[in-house]
Amino acid sequence: MLAKITGTLIDKSPPQIVVDTAHGLAYEIDVPMSTFYHLPNAGETVSLFLHLAIREDAQQLFGFATAAERSSFRMLIKISGIGARTALGILSGLSSDDLQQAVVAQDISRLTSIPGIGKKTAERLVLELKDKLKGASFNFTTATTDKPDARNDIAQALSALGYGDKEINSALKQLPVDSGVSAGIRQALQFLSN
Repeated sequence: MLAKITGTLIDKSPPQIVVDTAHGLAYEIDVPMSTFYHLPNAGETVSLFLHLAIREDAQQLFGFATAAERSSFRMLIKISGIGARTALGILSGLSSDDLQQAVVAQDISRLTSIPGIGKKTAERLVLELKDKLKGASFNFTTATTDKPDARNDIAQALSALGYGDKEINSALKQLPVDSGVSAGIRQALQFLSN
């Protein structure tokens, strides 16, 4: 079983990245946007916690910045009707801490603000995760870094979440000029959910 990977980040194009382990192997890994926010620049070393999903027609690697984030992903995919893509979408819209808070507070509106999550799915999330998350403690920090290509990264992230060009451009116009990637994506998602 694959648990963790450390290597050189050679490509990042949300929601996928490629990590070269320097042993002649490069791995294509799907990551939620909450992990994508914290990735270093291409060419730098990255270390991620992994989850390997084996299906009849595919094998997929999913990577996470923290063990807590991977645990949240694993809890989500155990819920009926929540697949790996939906779980990535949820963790792209909410950090592990935010997910825990939304579930414990039974905040359906916060969960339905995530693209692809309707009221019934949000209610199922709350019902099935409430007891599991009550005692859990996630310590996921969200540091923002300002980069010159932040708007491009924000647009790519929104596109990966299923938003169209018109919606993306509208959200980008509302962002402050000096928005970092992490803060910009969060603000754009807030604009788009209103």
